[in-house]
Amino acid sequence: MTFDWVIRNGQVVTAADIMRCDIGIRGGKIVALAAELPQAVQEIDATDRLVLPGGVDAHCHMDQPMGGGVVMADDFFTATRSALCGGTTTVIPFACQIKGESLKAAVADYHQRATGNALIDYAFHLIVSDPTPEVLDQELPALIQSGCTSFKVYMTYDDLKLNDRQLLDVLAVARQEQAFVMVHAENSDCIAWMVQRLEQLGKTAPRYHATARPMLVEREATHRAIALAELVDVPILLVHVSGAEAVEQIQWAQNRGLRIYGETCPQYLFLTAEDLARPGFEGAKCICSPPPRDKANQQVIWDGLINGVFQVFASDHAPFRYADPQGKQVGGAGSFQHIPNGIPGIETRLALLFSEGVNKGRIDLNTFVALTATNPAKLYGLYPRKGTIAIGADADLVLWDAQKLTTITNASLHHNVDYTPYEGMKLQGYPETIFSRGELVYDQGKISAERGRGQFLPCERSGFARPKVQQ
Repeated sequence: MTFDWVIRNGQVVTAADIMRCDIGIRGGKIVALAAELPQAVQEIDATDRLVLPGGVDAHCHMDQPMGGGVVMADDFFTATRSALCGGTTTVIPFACQIKGESLKAAVADYHQRATGNALIDYAFHLIVSDPTPEVLDQELPALIQSGCTSFKVYMTYDDLKLNDRQLLDVLAVARQEQAFVMVHAENSDCIAWMVQRLEQLGKTAPRYHATARPMLVEREATHRAIALAELVDVPILLVHVSGAEAVEQIQWAQNRGLRIYGETCPQYLFLTAEDLARPGFEGAKCICSPPPRDKANQQVIWDGLINGVFQVFASDHAPFRYADPQGKQVGGAGSFQHIPNGIPGIETRLALLFSEGVNKGRIDLNTFVALTATNPAKLYGLYPRKGTIAIGADADLVLWDAQKLTTITNASLHHNVDYTPYEGMKLQGYPETIFSRGELVYDQGKISAERGRGQFLPCERSGFARPKVQQ
């Protein structure tokens, strides 16, 4: 057997195993795993390196139409370039329906934005903001059939939120079509009530974003989302969970045997509400929803990654420039409520979790792989093509230097955002060499992937019994 590539002598890590072996690649696929493989056309020595599956970032925003004069800084080229340099080889961003417009048209527009620009492979989640009869009866089932098998619904934001009746209608379609629903759970009316009163008191600085979104608004909405999913008997995933009160609701549901999954993000491990109170307007750089909490809640999130409350660790990359009237500065002269929500993080996701999770002994290597690659691939219908190292899988591989010391600086990152909230953090462990579908696309800081080489990935429908994920 002739191989295009052999990766030799690496410590190969999956969500279940750690083994020292060679990896044979042919035609973009992994075709052999063995102690000593024959010579290949090209070879790479991975001695003293971990060999991990390429990361799957299952929650990220890029080139998403926003309205209100706000523009996302990253298109599919810059966002996937940044993802690649951080060790992620598959992304699943959102095709967002605008209220009053067609969901099908939103997906067609998103294909146009991605085609010819993405450096790595991608799938689409849908965002359903206007579940009209046509969307529910025709467009959504057809899009699920075409490979967009997951969609997100919001319980907050005026231009995106659904009421309980609409949520039930969307969940019913998910049950009928065997699709998977992600829920942004915050109580919109409570937030609006708090915002109005804070503004009346003149409390409009960025730090009051956290005041307007206390944990109880996430707790209530999380409880309600779980109840609606239980009524329809359909699995859901609660996205970007921030602290103890929402975690308690998810644990309660999981302990009852409900098919409730959880996702969290770097901002809830490494930022706190105090970061929103940085001097001047600097706190705007850390505004996201739900907001970061406090140190005690950071530990709760770490515990959730360890004990299986969370199945997915995603970036929720939301790229808005800081010093730009179309980005964070849109709220500079007014209230925190006008500052675009979201922070960049698609490139730093893996290194942050590896350094502070694996190297600090909080999680093991198998859990790291499960949270960042295998579980999202399983939940969203991309496994085993993506998210693992196995014969027949795409050869998406990251050679990881577990000892490399790095300091995060925005100047060293590859997104199109003018800041990172993690500026100056010192990390241990970073990707060194990256393959995507058997092609060497990154090595020693040099990107060799061509613009547009990324392929769209139709996702499978996994049915009501979601595939088992690593706990």
